[in-house]
Amino acid sequence: MKLNALLNVKSLVGVSVLGLGSAFALTAWSQDAGETPSITPRSMADALHMVMDSDRAVYTRRIVNRLAAKDKVITASEHFEDEKALVLPAQMFRFGAEMVAERAEANPDVNFSYSLQSIWPINKQNAPQTEAEKAGLQFVADNKGQNYYANEELGGVNYFTAVYADTAVAPVCASCHNDHKDSPRTDFKIGDVMGGVVIRIPIEQ
Repeated sequence: MKLNALLNVKSLVGVSVLGLGSAFALTAWSQDAGETPSITPRSMADALHMVMDSDRAVYTRRIVNRLAAKDKVITASEHFEDEKALVLPAQMFRFGAEMVAERAEANPDVNFSYSLQSIWPINKQNAPQTEAEKAGLQFVADNKGQNYYANEELGGVNYFTAVYADTAVAPVCASCHNDHKDSPRTDFKIGDVMGGVVIRIPIEQ
């Protein structure tokens, strides 16, 4: 099963494993005698998330919050094309995930997926589906500063799945969710966990 399909169709889960979040660790090699150095799935997931989280935070704080909330020179809207507005941070994130999925189709050696989900989703498609996603999103919501790691099976393929907290990094994050007519929760504050980033990497057992 292709990973872009997994972005929308998720089923069948293996055993979940909780873990404390680790720092960016590309130097955490698995290097036994005679073996080529390799990066662990956890280190790869942590590294990918660091890039994703940093890019999203920069866009949210320096573009959306500054131009839409602070200086009020342009709005940010989920209907950005019709309203000639800025793309919402969550939409920007999803567009990147969709492009990665398309590019992974042509390059199966770089095979991973990621998505933004929440136990309080505005768009119901962003609700967790697998047991690992449900457990992971609840864990990062209940344990601020910690990540969740699991091994799961989807479509006959084994995956290392990591879940990282998605927090409100600027006032515009909380206000956007609180004011949306479809939001199931309306009391978010800056710094609150609003959801999670799910990264899935295929592994060999």
